[in-house]
Parts: sequence; structure tokens; C-alpha cells
Amino acid sequence: MTVLQVEGLGVRYGELVALDQVSWSVAAGELLGIIGPNGAGKSSCYDAVTAMVSHAGRVHLRGEDVTDVPSHRLPERGLKRAFQQNAFFHELSVLDNMLAVMHDSAGSSLLSSTFTPWQAARRRAQSIAQARSVLERFGVGPEYHDRLPTAIPYGTQRMLSVALAHGAGAQVLLLDEPGAGLGGEDMDRLTRLLHALKRDGLALVVIEHHMDLIMAVADRIVVLDQGRCIAIGTPAQVQRDPAVLEAYLGRAA
Repeated sequence: MTVLQVEGLGVRYGELVALDQVSWSVAAGELLGIIGPNGAGKSSCYDAVTAMVSHAGRVHLRGEDVTDVPSHRLPERGLKRAFQQNAFFHELSVLDNMLAVMHDSAGSSLLSSTFTPWQAARRRAQSIAQARSVLERFGVGPEYHDRLPTAIPYGTQRMLSVALAHGAGAQVLLLDEPGAGLGGEDMDRLTRLLHALKRDGLALVVIEHHMDLIMAVADRIVVLDQGRCIAIGTPAQVQRDPAVLEAYLGRAA
């Protein structure tokens, strides 16, 4: 079932056309990759989908038109995004970072804390257990939960960024170069996590420059060049597409 569908996305910055009539969709349990040379319009595509820039075109989430929904209201509808740079509350522990992004379920009102403290304590304990479970699911082990995010290994920081973007749950998760700076076992961990999230039924959209990673995890790939979609298909299809070879290698197939 299609979860997210975008139609005719267009973004302009003055006279610069950053995105021109781009359309794609992603289904539950599917990973859609978005690739392209630098300046192809990949980040502008995410900015348009998440209402962070003015744009042409429409965005539908589970069949509902959310084009005009403000960016800060999209996460509660299940459309969430992780940015290229790690984003943490640096003064909070890893566990408290997760609790902060899950605040809707973790919070207790002043009234309930004052008159029913045992209920507030129980909810707090349940929230901590849930936060720990989510962190471990995303490859952030309990040995890191009480540390500051900057005091854990870089590869684990990247996994934490994905976990924080996902929070207590998502319908669609947009990831911007999750493999940046990773290699070896860290890249293998990320690959396993992405496959696991697909199996759980999450719709994933991933911008990535690591071709080995995106070819290994993507079900379909959108290729952008100069703001336009020049190819869409399976990894095998786009790898042999003449327009893709021209964009990346500067020559025809």
C-alpha cells in the first residue's frame, strides 16, 4: 500500500530551479533511494516534502493531502525526517534524548504528578522501558544510555540520529545520508537496521551517496539530475540506464 506520494514537486530559489516536476511514491515495507550528483535537488526534494520550503506540487500521506500542513505538524501524522548532521540535545544523556522525543507519551501533568504520584511514577517507568527498547532496536546498546551523545562512538551516534528521528513510531521515515562517515562494521549495522525496518513495514526514503549501501537496501531508486528525475526503477535498472551513466560518468552508455 502506498504510504507517501508526491506529485509534480517544484522548488525555486529566485531564478534558480532547484526541483522541476518531480514525482515518486513509497509503500509500506519499501525503501526508496534518492541519488544524484551534488546539486541535483535531493535535499530540496526533502525540504518540499516536509513543507520546509515553498513549493509547487502535492504531497499525500496515506491518501490524505498534507501539502499545506505545516512542517512541525507532520511528525504527529507519521511523516518524520532525519537530517544529514547528527542532531542531539548535547546536554542530555542518550536515554534522556530519546525520552525527550517521546515526550507525548513520557510526560505527566503537574496535576497528576501532585495528586497521583504513583501513576506518574508508573508512566515514567514505562516510558523509560520503552525508550530503552527503541534505542536497543536501533543498535544503541544499554552501555551508552547514560552517556552524553558526544561521548559515544561516531557509528553509534549515527544510529542514535535515526532512532531519534523515528521516536515512538513513524509511518514514513526520510533519511539524509545515514551512511555518511561510516565504514566496515558500522555500515553493516546500518544495512541490517534498514532491512529490519523494512520488514517491520516502515516506508523508508533514503538519500545516499554510498552506492554500495543504496544498491544493497533499495527496492527502487529515483535518480535526480539538475532538479529533474532522469530515471526511476530497481537498482539493476538504474545501473544500466544511459541517462544515469551520463549524469554520473559524463558519457553515454
